[in-house]
Amino acid sequence: MVHVLSSRTLLRPTDPERSRAFYGEKLGLPVYREFGTGPERGTVYFLGGGFLEISGRSGEPPSPAVKLWLQVADVTAVYEELVAAGIEVRRPPVKEPWGLVEMWLADPDGTEIVICEVPEDHPLRYRP
Repeated sequence: MVHVLSSRTLLRPTDPERSRAFYGEKLGLPVYREFGTGPERGTVYFLGGGFLEISGRSGEPPSPAVKLWLQVADVTAVYEELVAAGIEVRRPPVKEPWGLVEMWLADPDGTEIVICEVPEDHPLRYRP
């Protein structure tokens, strides 16, 4: 069996500097570590229970099948902060039929990001 000690999602952006500006400055994700030099250097951001690594470069944007799901404590507050920072939100917070409150945006390469709040009364908050 695989015993996972840590995990991260790797993104190879078409413009690494633009993506670092988006994730680090606009979204305000904290940097976990950096490595290498030059424009294609690696930056790893802390994502709660995981990490997001922006490194290297790709001639093509990531597949539309790739999505990031980020859980926050208050999606409405995050929405207001993102709009104030000039980030285009594709869909403002909406309570979904499955009970989560989600808003959608995308990074500069079009990778969809779902920012989600789990309400206090949602079953994800309970363990039988």
